[in-house]
Amino acid sequence: MPHKIGFVVVSSSGHEDGFSARELMIHAPTVSGWRSPRFCQFPQEIVLQMVERCRIRKLQLLAHQYMISSKIEFYISESLPEYLVPYQAERFRRLGYVSLCDNEKTGCKARELKSVYVDAVGQFLKLIFHQNHVNKYNVYNQVALVAINIIGDPADFGDESNTTSREKLMDHYLGHNPEDPALEGTYSGKSDYISPLDDLAFDMYQDPEVAQIIRRLDERKREAVQRERYDHAKKLKQAIADLHKVGERLGRYEVEKRCAVEKEDYDLAKEKKQQMARYRAQVYEQLALHGLLQGEPEVQRPLNLPLQPLVHAGSPRCRKPIPSLPRPEETVPENQLADPLLPEQPVSCALTPPRCSAADQPPPAMGPALQSTAEVLPYDERPLPTAHKQPGDALLEPEVGEADASDTRRGGLAGEPEPLTEKALREASTAIDALGESLVAGAYSKTWSCREDALLALYKKLMEMPAGTPKEDAKNTLRAAVFLIRRAIKDIVTSVFQASLKLLKVLVTQYIPKHKLGKLETSHCVERTLPALLARTGDSSARLRITASNFIQEMALCKEVRALQVIPSYLVQPLKPNCSAHLAMSQVDLLARLLRDLGTAGSGFTVDSVMKFAVSALEHRVYEVRETAVRVILDMYAEHQALVLEYLPPDNSSLRRNLLYKSIFEGFARIDGRPTHAELRAQKRAATEEAEKQKKEEVKALQGQLAALKGTQAEAEGKESAAEKPRNQDSPGRMAAPLDVPVSHYLDNLCIFCGERSEAFTEEGLDLHYWKHCLMLTRCGHCRWWRSPA
Repeated sequence: MPHKIGFVVVSSSGHEDGFSARELMIHAPTVSGWRSPRFCQFPQEIVLQMVERCRIRKLQLLAHQYMISSKIEFYISESLPEYLVPYQAERFRRLGYVSLCDNEKTGCKARELKSVYVDAVGQFLKLIFHQNHVNKYNVYNQVALVAINIIGDPADFGDESNTTSREKLMDHYLGHNPEDPALEGTYSGKSDYISPLDDLAFDMYQDPEVAQIIRRLDERKREAVQRERYDHAKKLKQAIADLHKVGERLGRYEVEKRCAVEKEDYDLAKEKKQQMARYRAQVYEQLALHGLLQGEPEVQRPLNLPLQPLVHAGSPRCRKPIPSLPRPEETVPENQLADPLLPEQPVSCALTPPRCSAADQPPPAMGPALQSTAEVLPYDERPLPTAHKQPGDALLEPEVGEADASDTRRGGLAGEPEPLTEKALREASTAIDALGESLVAGAYSKTWSCREDALLALYKKLMEMPAGTPKEDAKNTLRAAVFLIRRAIKDIVTSVFQASLKLLKVLVTQYIPKHKLGKLETSHCVERTLPALLARTGDSSARLRITASNFIQEMALCKEVRALQVIPSYLVQPLKPNCSAHLAMSQVDLLARLLRDLGTAGSGFTVDSVMKFAVSALEHRVYEVRETAVRVILDMYAEHQALVLEYLPPDNSSLRRNLLYKSIFEGFARIDGRPTHAELRAQKRAATEEAEKQKKEEVKALQGQLAALKGTQAEAEGKESAAEKPRNQDSPGRMAAPLDVPVSHYLDNLCIFCGERSEAFTEEGLDLHYWKHCLMLTRCGHCRWWRSPA
């Protein structure tokens, strides 16, 4: 049976004064644990050596409230690291890592407790701490670890894979590969039961001396059970329950005393010390009064009591392990024998403390009406706050979470499920008539392995049922199986959920056709289980969501279910405003996938139902839902263009301001082979730029021609003036030119090409005339040919 493994600290990267890594070897409410040096370099490293080579089953880490590492990696080895023992070293094998939250939600006032289930063999464990989370309290950028707990059992070198045939069968059923890394799963057999007394929370919130007494009483309780002295075991159980609360109170007093010392409030510290002494004396007096301390060594005061951090009292190095006591609702094995250590005591005596002051009052549960440990503690009696692990936070966690581990603890070592309650008997009366009470009791058990075994037994029973069974019996068995499957689909344990899916698939694809039960029973099977399956698509675990969605898709494509057209009618139901984001995303994604696989022809999907659902999904608050709805609309438009447009508003510029509708209409254009709005604008912009470029080139050409014409005009004027001079010299007496204006001004306001004269023919006016209106320089408006002089 796995138990707490002692360890020593081999090395560390460094530590702050007063916070050595050796503090991790002691578990007590007042320990401070290890802290890295101030402004250290990352990563930081700690190497632990276990007292013996062992198979680690569970690791527990208690993080600091504000000196929090962002990630902690785990490595394991059979020998010391190379830098400590050269030439004899073996490389560390990486197990994986866990991520720690930044603790902002709690204001850095709570400590996170991580529980990691592993299956790895070795003697040296290395922890690597990465960069710290930044917060206002951690001014020196340190990381810290308050406590670490290792739970496992000794491992022999010749027995590396000590798994029973039942565990191998379960691994084969669940699809687990034996060669997978150690962090992919955990052993869940009853031989791997982990006692709650080995849990880190027990040591960190219990007074060390009371914790030792609880462990000894727990051993005697198990021995009394093995001896079948149930009255005595009941009394010990009640005493242990009361001592749990006593230890938590004393631990809280010790923490308050330490805080008072740190604040130098020595009067308060003295008062707390006296209060602890009085309370402890009263409790021990009651234990001695009822004979519960007989055979125990003399009780020491906390300061003189050794904490024994390295070898746990329940270690097999000290004695042979004894299975822990099952809960009252479970069956106790009959073949366990042990010698009693305590004489038989009457059950009527109860552990009640004497009267004391109001400040010293014990917890309310210590009164005459004693309560069970399963009951919830009062608020003021609860342990110090700890930010417990949430599902899916740690990559090292297996598929069975904390709730499942508690189920395993409740199940204990009992081989049979607990009896059905009156409510369960009434609820499952039909299933009991068809399948038997033992099988239904297993399906209702609080132990997840019993629930899984019941589903496997039902699977075997259905497969072995002969084809000649009367239809009425086969029908009753089917409906009883559907009842149990519907319950198992809601189970939080992954293996139970997967077993229910396997059983449902067998019913639909094999059992119903084999017994020729017809579509009515197939419809009953699907309609009773589909709502629960759809609800699991909104699970917080991504793996469960994907598994449920893929199974629904597979079932919808099955020929027996496809003909019923049941699943599409569920998927097109409008999304509820208060449904979770995961559920909405899974429903829309599943609809999109099935729509591509089944189409709208005789599948249960119609244009009207799908478009109404998709248009309403465009208004959903989750971005992924809106994007998937756009894809659904585009897929529908590819098949039904005109019908789809009837459910959408008309395309205009104001509507295109909505990015969703803009993407929808641009998708329509691409499907039709038309240019999109953006492409049209780009084409128009390119055409405008080309026209501007061509116009500039024409203007430039005209300006060149105009410059050439001006040069020709100047040359002609020069020749005329040269010819006039000799003429004037030959006939000086001749009459001057008939014009009243000088010759130099004769060409003013005159177009030398067409002979037109105008007052508007200034220098700029002539340029405009040459370019726009001159009959000799412009093309003909009818034939576009250049004009020539007549």
